[in-house]
Amino acid sequence: MRIVMMATGEIAIPCFRALRERGQLLALVTQPDRPAGRKHRLTPPLIKKVAEEANVKVLQPESVRSDESLAQLRELEPDVVVVMAYGQLLSQDVIDLPKQACINVHASLLPRHRGAACIQAAIEAGDDETGVTIMHVVKKLDAGDIIRKASIPLRGTETAEDLHDTLARLAPAELLAALDALEKGTATREEQDENLMTYARKLTRADGKIDWSQPALQVSRKIRAYHPWPGTYTTYPSVKSGADKMLKIFPPVDVYAGIEKPLDARPGMVLEASADGLIISCGGVYGGAVRISTLQPPGARKMNVESFFAGHKMIPGMILGLPDRND
Repeated sequence: MRIVMMATGEIAIPCFRALRERGQLLALVTQPDRPAGRKHRLTPPLIKKVAEEANVKVLQPESVRSDESLAQLRELEPDVVVVMAYGQLLSQDVIDLPKQACINVHASLLPRHRGAACIQAAIEAGDDETGVTIMHVVKKLDAGDIIRKASIPLRGTETAEDLHDTLARLAPAELLAALDALEKGTATREEQDENLMTYARKLTRADGKIDWSQPALQVSRKIRAYHPWPGTYTTYPSVKSGADKMLKIFPPVDVYAGIEKPLDARPGMVLEASADGLIISCGGVYGGAVRISTLQPPGARKMNVESFFAGHKMIPGMILGLPDRND
């Protein structure tokens, strides 16, 4: 079986290595090198480096829909195209190009959480389980018939980073089993139930702003779901300057669902500030509170609250999250 892989995200690297070991990988198609970091240096996707070290041909079209890109793919004469976290929508010409199938490895249990932020969405929604789905690619996003699924339980403590790595390890075995079934002609097709579909759009940094009016459990899920990207943040009033400053928030986060709060407690109010952490009111009087222990103020490194208090003052009654900012 002649295989071309189309992938950019690091989650696809274990699947790439599994295909390489299988000995039928013709080429990797990945995104072009992009500027990255403070100095905006042109940086290749990590999977490109992995492919080059494995002596696998690498193609980096600006658009996989272009005539030039299509010609390059046709020259490879693939039986199967495997797509995972590639980052470009495929035209029907690309989908129809392989002799046997164009399939996708998706990091959720479809039809739940179609789209780019499927890992974050599963955590933020409080799902009991998630997993990977191997499906046929169609023009409609993540809507193709399912070949295989594999699920894992969610404990309610995972970050997106944890879950990304777990699903990356889970995917190769499912992909290889799907390819074996396609090769033998035994692969089944399960149509997705559109009534069960949810969509997880691509996230931006602005999405990371914490809404303290939400219940504590939802706030804690967001902090876990958005770590490390796009991260979560709030603002706090500087006692010295009077200006509001951005404060990045990191897991772990503890939830106090039944905590007794003052009657005048407002969302975002600091209830306690000690070396053990900041306890912050959520969702009004009955919405509980969360305890935060790891922070990052402007221009500084990530630190625990004890180090934060050495240079910054935060006192009970202070309100976080005001005014509305997106920096």
